[in-house]
Amino acid sequence: MASDGGSAPARHRFMDGCTLPAAWAGQPQWRILETCFGSGLNFLTAWRAWNDDARRPRILHFVAIAETPCTIDDILLSAQPWPTLQPLIRLLAAEWYGVLPGVHRMVFEQGHVLFTLCVGDTAKMLRQLDFHADSVFLDHPALHDGAGAVDPGALKTLARRCRRGTGIAAFAGSGGLGAALQRHGFAMQERDQPASPSALVCGQFAPAWQPRAGHAWEPVVPGDCIVVGAGLAGAAAAASLARRGWTVQVLDAGAAPASGASGLPAGLLVPHSSPDDNLLSRLSRDGVRATLQQSHALLQSGLDWEPGGVLEHRIDGAPGPRQPAGDAAAAWSRPATCEQIRLAGLAAGAAADWHEKAAWIRPAALVQAWLATPGVTSQNSVEVAALSRQGATWHALDASGRLLAQAELVIVAAALASQELIDGLTLQAVRGQITWALHDSPLPLPPFPVNGDGSFIPSVPTALGPAWLCGASFDRSDAGLAPRAADQQANFDRLQRLLPALAAQLAPVFSSGKAQAWSGIRCASTDRRPLVGPVDEQSPKGLWLSTAMGSRGLTFAALCGELIAARVHGEPLPLARNLARALYPARRKNRPPERADAGA
Repeated sequence: MASDGGSAPARHRFMDGCTLPAAWAGQPQWRILETCFGSGLNFLTAWRAWNDDARRPRILHFVAIAETPCTIDDILLSAQPWPTLQPLIRLLAAEWYGVLPGVHRMVFEQGHVLFTLCVGDTAKMLRQLDFHADSVFLDHPALHDGAGAVDPGALKTLARRCRRGTGIAAFAGSGGLGAALQRHGFAMQERDQPASPSALVCGQFAPAWQPRAGHAWEPVVPGDCIVVGAGLAGAAAAASLARRGWTVQVLDAGAAPASGASGLPAGLLVPHSSPDDNLLSRLSRDGVRATLQQSHALLQSGLDWEPGGVLEHRIDGAPGPRQPAGDAAAAWSRPATCEQIRLAGLAAGAAADWHEKAAWIRPAALVQAWLATPGVTSQNSVEVAALSRQGATWHALDASGRLLAQAELVIVAAALASQELIDGLTLQAVRGQITWALHDSPLPLPPFPVNGDGSFIPSVPTALGPAWLCGASFDRSDAGLAPRAADQQANFDRLQRLLPALAAQLAPVFSSGKAQAWSGIRCASTDRRPLVGPVDEQSPKGLWLSTAMGSRGLTFAALCGELIAARVHGEPLPLARNLARALYPARRKNRPPERADAGA
């Protein structure tokens, strides 16, 4: 094979075996599933082919399973003979961090190439997937080791990840794989001489029996969508759907986007850590990754955000959460260095962790960037009082019954007001007040944010000059917006515990009344996890929900927007299926959710 000349390695046998790129020509989306990521050449070549194809699909999904992930250096070494892949590897390297066991979504080409890396046992990872592939690249180390066919149970699960007509290309290995695939519904043919150690068998999923209903799923054609709410949750969902071709109209009761809790002057994006790596910790890593990707693409560093890391001061001095060994875990959280502790103004030996993949962000800037996505329009000072279904179309009505907008898909992301539109929805108001002040005089501020008991952000640009922020209060079932002196004092008390030396320096700012206050009302669910998915899992009919982000809107909004878009389109999910189900509204009714189509 030529060393390059524009032909990367997998114009190669897997691509050819699945008749790509011809098979994806003119399609809105294409989903490739690879059972052994190896050194990444199949993904890089598919990505290169997508870039070079004038008739490429709007969205390319590439889902790969890696029982043991390689390093970016391994990928670079394997791709050395193909110079055209080098620019793609540089883009991949920027996203290749924190690759722990589980599911990781990496985003390229302005959200049009979506790479999902599943780290873990192949059979278990296949069970965590929830989509139908258009092409399958089947490989496994056992085939090369002469250990025989892949586990029959895994092949059965693989068949469930296919639709009728899914193309498959597989290394035959020591023989028998083609016959095993035929037993699971694939029509196969030998492509190479069977004696070859790298013989390829190819075919399509074409079972003689009628698969269960899930295999009959048809691609959703993007149409018109209404999003109720122009905060983080609504804007993220609008942008995710618009990238897939939807025409999205955002309706918001506020005078401007991000008028509610998303109008926070600045907030922290930081992964949650726990001794047992609990559900929130795993969800937060997926959310932080998603928001970092969006922020790097859309925001201006130093003005809208700063991805410089966050120090977490464990004020109780307790040992930090147990972390898996290795660089992957350290990318998320590791013990702070003596120098970082010193720069924070803490006493030597203070208990602290460093979160490298963390940032401060102005939420309103992210909302505005999402609303500027082509295909999204927004209206303010428009209050949706009711939603009415007329045939296949939803009508958004004002208090007088006047039609505001109509569409086949509606996303309700109106924070507390969502419960006025969705019967049986129970949400909780959580008041938060932060304290802030301008840099009136030189102060020994840390060069990075610090969190622990509350948080402190040392410098955020404002129209009046740089400002510091600290807080925030967390008052359940409280919807009062007026600033409160008691909360200012409570924020100072938190700062004294978090950064004692700095609190002493800032005490005159609090006592003199120079410290300003901002308050907002967060929206939370009863279990403090977002509610994301169809309002009725059994009969979705185009009405979806994305709300209850609580105090973690920056962490969850981007992830939840992508989760909604993935489920509407039957795409690979941006996180493990068990984690996604922990966010479904159906969890409140203790019933397992089924696949939900946008216009079902």
